[in-house]
Amino acid sequence: MSTLLVKHAAVLVTMDDLRREIPDGGLFIRDGFIEQVGATSELPTTADRILDLTGYLVAPGLINTHHHFYQTLTRVVPKAQNANLFNWLKTLYPIWARMTPEHIYISTQTALAELALSGCTTASDHLYLFPNGSRLDDEILAARETGMRIMATRGSMSLGESKGGLPPDSVVEDEKYILKDAQRLIETYHDPKPGAMVQIALAPCSPFSVTGELMRQSAALARTYHVRLHTHLAETQDEEQFCQQKFGYRPVAYMEHLGWVGDDVWFAHSVHISQSEVEVYKQTGCGVAHCPTSNMRLASGIAPIMDMLQAGVKIGLGVDGSASNDGSSLLEEMRMAMMVARLKAGLQGASLSDVEMPIMTARQALELATRGSASVLGRTDIGALASGKCADFFAINLNRIEYAGAVHDPVAALVFCAPVTVDFTIVGGEFVVKERQFVKMNIEELISRHNRAAKMLVYG
Repeated sequence: MSTLLVKHAAVLVTMDDLRREIPDGGLFIRDGFIEQVGATSELPTTADRILDLTGYLVAPGLINTHHHFYQTLTRVVPKAQNANLFNWLKTLYPIWARMTPEHIYISTQTALAELALSGCTTASDHLYLFPNGSRLDDEILAARETGMRIMATRGSMSLGESKGGLPPDSVVEDEKYILKDAQRLIETYHDPKPGAMVQIALAPCSPFSVTGELMRQSAALARTYHVRLHTHLAETQDEEQFCQQKFGYRPVAYMEHLGWVGDDVWFAHSVHISQSEVEVYKQTGCGVAHCPTSNMRLASGIAPIMDMLQAGVKIGLGVDGSASNDGSSLLEEMRMAMMVARLKAGLQGASLSDVEMPIMTARQALELATRGSASVLGRTDIGALASGKCADFFAINLNRIEYAGAVHDPVAALVFCAPVTVDFTIVGGEFVVKERQFVKMNIEELISRHNRAAKMLVYG
């Protein structure tokens, strides 16, 4: 048995059911799970390891609900810098078609390292194309070396251009193979137990890249094995027009038609949804991965997040792919989520005293990235610092230039002030980031390998 005592945090932000913020707070951890939370004076005085965090803010590990790790290889590709979603995809599909298992492996480790340096401890990734022998296994095996928890989603594309879809035929797969491989992955890797390091979900890519039949069969398979379902939905107006022209439904209604609603489903984006569709999410329990930076980068629009929160819809945060965000910082995503929600409120005529249209607070943004994201992924063992939860947290030294003058409210400073590299990220009681350094591998070597792979992928 192994114990860890964390003590003397300037502020311990629990995000527990009482939303406690404990001065001089600490944690007592045993075998990767939190045993006690409270003021340092209330905790045991000895442990196998002791971490004194005097002057640090400590918060639950951030949880990323939507990403495409492989896209770290194609950040700021010139021809894709100023395109909307459909044209961006058409530009990048041929490049992604050249990926190999090594590309998947390297990009997974790069994305997870970058996330960890922003305080992330759990990440869901949506991998939906598998060229040249690539498999989701490549991502899972790479993630094991990083010490991060992952929700690896078996994405898929089966509706190529020749059948009226958006992706070229060269990157789509046979539907029988997709389902067979999905079953294999669930049986091989999915761990439903508390503290799981790897879980699997099924994630047909989008309404414009898979058939309705694959959506239905994926849902049936997922529900047989009690795993979750994920897809992109209502991201752009182009998608809305595509669904209405091809299927005769708006995107959300199309999901209802296919049986793709329920508390085991979460959608990425949900930018273009109506109030009645928000109500569908609420009534059926669907979750949303909110990706504000990507939505701004691709000029997709502003999701009605405050409307969804007021309705009681489950909302988490996602950095989205690193070719439609070009970064993987959940601290930055929290800040963007708060700012863009306030922008939308302002555009709709809200004021600070407008009770009917409140603006997002810093603590609400932090809750999206912790409790909210955990709920979206269906995990009750992460997202808060409480007895019985996984010992997943991060710490930031408040005596940094970025927080100078923010002594009035350090918790709000975490969101309002410029995003930073965290000082510590701990997953299951083990260091992943220590003193601002990613400790699970040589980061300089990883960057060098990644850059060589990116150049070869894009330029040959």
